[in-house]
Amino acid sequence: MVSDDKKYWYNLETGKVEQGFESPAIDRAGPFDTAEEAAAAPELMKKRAKQWADEEAQDDWGSSSAR
Repeated sequence: MVSDDKKYWYNLETGKVEQGFESPAIDRAGPFDTAEEAAAAPELMKKRAKQWADEEAQDDWGSSSAR
C-alpha cells in the first residue's frame, strides 16, 4: 500500500494535481492512486454530490408518513 504522502491530490484552489502533501489539507481533495484520477476529481465530486442530493430527496425520514 502506498502512503498518502506518495499519492495524488487535486488542489481545489489552483485546479492542479499534486503528489504528496504540497498544499494545506483544506485545499486538497483525495488521495487518488493516479494523477489521472486526481485530475478527474471535480467531475467525481459533482457526481457524488448529485447522488447524495438524489438520495436525500428519496429519503422520507423527515416526513410525517414515516412516523
